[in-house]
Amino acid sequence: MLMENLTKTSKLILYLTSLFFVLWLGGYVARHLAIYQFFQPENLELKTIFNNLSLQSNVYLVLPLIVFNIITYIFFLIFFIIFLFISKINLKLEGWLLIITLIIIITAPFEIFLLVKDYEISKSIYYNLQDSLTIINMIRERITILSSFSLIEIFSYCGVLFLVIFKPLRKVK
Repeated sequence: MLMENLTKTSKLILYLTSLFFVLWLGGYVARHLAIYQFFQPENLELKTIFNNLSLQSNVYLVLPLIVFNIITYIFFLIFFIIFLFISKINLKLEGWLLIITLIIIITAPFEIFLLVKDYEISKSIYYNLQDSLTIINMIRERITILSSFSLIEIFSYCGVLFLVIFKPLRKVK
């Protein structure tokens, strides 16, 4: 099936997939910008402007971004998988969708691993399980555990936006 021949249900699922994708990507970038404000750029040491009192309140400010990213990525992934099965699009004819699917399949296990780390961080913040410095160390570990994967993922998903807009590698019958 081609993209032009989608049913109303497929179009609704595609809309929800796109919505959660854009929300997740924007939240992902916003979360990274907010979290990196805690650290010195060279060595990921905590900035000297944070003391224990201001650190606690700033850690609480990051919590909604973390939870938002967990929720939107899960919904994005679920709706994308549902869309692939419901629409029955021939990926051989829609090469751009094949590339998008491969990008999502390749990055999903790593992102799910990071989401588990995010869940642990958010649980620690919400239930006050650790002090602020321990939570900052958990955030630092989350940043360094897969090194530059987050940046690569952001660029890959910006490439997904390019593929969706221009739809290259499309076979016309």
